[in-house]
This record gives sequence, structure tokens and C-alpha cells, in this order.
Amino acid sequence: MSTALPDEPRWDGPRWEDPTLTRLARRLRDAHRLVAPLPSDTRRRLIRHLLAITDLAKRDAELADRRLDAFLAEHGADFRSSPGAR
Repeated sequence: MSTALPDEPRWDGPRWEDPTLTRLARRLRDAHRLVAPLPSDTRRRLIRHLLAITDLAKRDAELADRRLDAFLAEHGADFRSSPGAR
């Protein structure tokens, strides 16, 4: 645990609100929740894919959003057939 020194400003998170990035972050979080109940081998492969999309979002949010759309479309059947599917 780090503590700020008296002369250092405390960082409380970003000072901006980007609705596009916020929406993408929520969708990525939800995708991770969909992947979580899948079998181990499948889950690891899909999580690596989601992490690549997350990394891409740092540079190009619009492309990451399109890749996430494609990911969800491609693997939607996996999510619906998983034992933890809602």
C-alpha cells in the first residue's frame, strides 16, 4: 500500500468523463462475466482475446468497440450454452 507524501498531490482517478470509453469499459466487463463460467481451456483463450481488445482500446476505442461486437457475435452461442448462462 502506498501513501502519498504530504507534498504530493493525491490522485483520485481521472478528471474527465468519456461516454464512449465508459460504455466500452462496461461492455468489456460484461464480456468477462460471460466468459467466466465457460470451461477452463475455452475461458483462457477467450480472456486472452478480451485482453487484446482491452489493450487496443487504449489506442483506438472505436476499433476496439467493433472488435468487441465481432467477439460477442462470434461467441454468443458459447455464452448461451454455458452452465452459468442467464
